[in-house]
Amino acid sequence: MSLGLLALVLGGVWTLQGLGRIGDGLMSDRTGWAVVGGVLIVAGLALIVLGMRRRSAGR
Repeated sequence: MSLGLLALVLGGVWTLQGLGRIGDGLMSDRTGWAVVGGVLIVAGLALIVLGMRRRSAGR
């Protein structure tokens, strides 16, 4: 679950940077980073859901 949370946060930052909402850097206003961030957000959510299912199944 912690890896999923990390992926979720990192994906959010990358998406916002890719859309130009955060700072001026190499990743700003680059749609490729926004797409990669979105994919990472989905992967993070999937990891969190899997972690929650395993945790509840173990009880």
